[in-house]
Amino acid sequence: MLAQGATTAEACRRIAISEQTYYRWRKEYGGLKTDQARRMKDLEKENARLRRAISDLTLDKLILQEAARGNF
Repeated sequence: MLAQGATTAEACRRIAISEQTYYRWRKEYGGLKTDQARRMKDLEKENARLRRAISDLTLDKLILQEAARGNF
């Protein structure tokens, strides 16, 4: 839309987002192509999943250590 001469405000209204959201997205994904941005989002999701798995395993390990010491 911007390439067709629309202003940023008009383009944001048409796709129902705020201008703040537009500028935040542009800052984060401005230099990326669509497939690169999609890949980055997939990697972020995978990273979050792995972090949760590690935290769960760490918690399990701590619980087992407490149980082994008899503090349960």
